[in-house]
Amino acid sequence: MAIAEYVTGTEAVSTTEHSITTDTAGPDVDNTDGIFQVFLDVSDMVTGDELQFRIYNDIDGTQRVMYQTNLVGVQACPIWVSPTFVLVFGWDMTLDAISGTITVLWSIRQVT
Repeated sequence: MAIAEYVTGTEAVSTTEHSITTDTAGPDVDNTDGIFQVFLDVSDMVTGDELQFRIYNDIDGTQRVMYQTNLVGVQACPIWVSPTFVLVFGWDMTLDAISGTITVLWSIRQVT
């Protein structure tokens, strides 16, 4: 097994949910199998900002939210790291600024 960067990007995230797997408005659908972990550089966050990170998954023919976390305000650790997820098909990862416009650099890492 090896570890590789699956996808990386940067976006000024505002009130439109943004797929970080396709770097477009989302959610979208990715059918790549693997073990994934997300790294977000949230050093741009200021007081009053709120960033929502979601993972969608399809286990029964309908894509639904599988995991969600909200980061609020200035972050003590400027790099946020997700838990590790085993994903097979019909999944996506998204960012949405609930409050503010936040420039985020992301890296999705994959065990291959």
